[in-house]
Amino acid sequence: MRFPSEPFKIKVVEPIRRTTREERQRLLSEAGYNLFHVPAESVYVDLLTDSGTSAMSDHQWAGLMLGDESYAGSKNYFHFEEAVRSIFGFKHVIPTHQGRMAENLLFSTVVRAGMVVPNNIHFDTTRANVEHQGAEAVDVVVKEAYDPQCDLPFKGNMDLVRLEQTIDRIGRDRIPLVMLTITNNSGGGQPVSMQNIRETRALLDRYRIPLFFDACRFAENCFFIKEREPGYADRPILDIARELFGYGDGCTMSAKKDGLVNIGGFLSLNEDQWAQAITNMLILVEGFPTYGGLAGRDLEAMARGLREVLEEDYLRFRIGQVRYLGELLDQAGVPVLKPIGGHAVYLNAKAFLPHLPQSEFPAQALAVALYREYGIRGVEIGTVMFGKTDPSTGRTIYPELEMVRLAIPRRVYTNMQITYVAESIIELFQKRETIGGLRMTYEAPVLRHFTARFEEAVPTGSRPGPLTGPTAKPHGVA
Repeated sequence: MRFPSEPFKIKVVEPIRRTTREERQRLLSEAGYNLFHVPAESVYVDLLTDSGTSAMSDHQWAGLMLGDESYAGSKNYFHFEEAVRSIFGFKHVIPTHQGRMAENLLFSTVVRAGMVVPNNIHFDTTRANVEHQGAEAVDVVVKEAYDPQCDLPFKGNMDLVRLEQTIDRIGRDRIPLVMLTITNNSGGGQPVSMQNIRETRALLDRYRIPLFFDACRFAENCFFIKEREPGYADRPILDIARELFGYGDGCTMSAKKDGLVNIGGFLSLNEDQWAQAITNMLILVEGFPTYGGLAGRDLEAMARGLREVLEEDYLRFRIGQVRYLGELLDQAGVPVLKPIGGHAVYLNAKAFLPHLPQSEFPAQALAVALYREYGIRGVEIGTVMFGKTDPSTGRTIYPELEMVRLAIPRRVYTNMQITYVAESIIELFQKRETIGGLRMTYEAPVLRHFTARFEEAVPTGSRPGPLTGPTAKPHGVA
């Protein structure tokens, strides 16, 4: 079977409210054309993020009933600690309420102004947490990552030549650590090969620089290694994960992705002095070290989810469902980033809307049109998220990739709903010339994509041949 059927059956259902195009247009106007401000109950298929949106298993829900809410020394913490150590192998396990707090604790402890943190590609909160310390976040992914049509199997790989050049240029003392994001979210959910991880470790050993992983989608990365890298086809996912993390010194983790939970994360590392300083800060801002801002029941659900995510039937379906959407779009000529990533399909907005300059935020405009016409919410990963202003010239520095990410929640949507998404995007692509650009009317100094507001560069109705919101057949939204 090319695209495997669901390895689970549905036990509880949640009704989805249908909306009209007129209602969605009103909501967009009120939200300043920022989909983060649209009420979730007015979204038909929500692909904004795969973070914290997973459906938990019956085993995880059962674990919630075993929550030990003791302030210190909860038994659930020890279950969680055992699960993390058995997979990741690092000495210290520090729970946090989500991944960005793990990043904040790490960088506020070890990063100082003037330092540089290389990564294959930093995601938004990682970059912001580095820059908040007055340091520079440098991306050194392989150059193929910026070519949407390149079908390289491991486009998330670190460019080792550029990494070494960066270390030599900056100086070892100004680089507290190097990070690898697995899979590489900002580059299209692309995996990193075990060979590249091994070679990155060898390079950093020569300079005595620690290697940390942004591990939030580690199981998906390990599945790609099993699927694509010679010598791993017969290895269990757990063994692959243990080898992978054996090349590192620590990791940050948003368990809201490959922990299969709705809240939770952790920081795990080997260095004793860093761990002590991080734990001291944790007590100040998150809570006692055995709960880290979480209830005991959340720790239990996370411990169980970290084990469930390693099941190969689950991973085969998970990555197969994402691939199913991507290949439906690709076969219809819709420009998508290739190869299809592990957690999301990325629409290439530059190729989808070639009539819009980057100054009119084509990826944001595409995401807005997809919601307005079909009730589907994605997220912009382009100029809004990663564009910067050159302080010397005042000009905008545009990112190389201008994408709309369609992040598929884990164990949430059926393949029929995924087919509806594909049919809707194909229909929109056929009328793409009617989509107008946007102007930004407000931006925050950091992480502007969460709160920015826009207006239409050309008001709705003044472009020729406006969309009328036809419904994809046979299962559309009113």
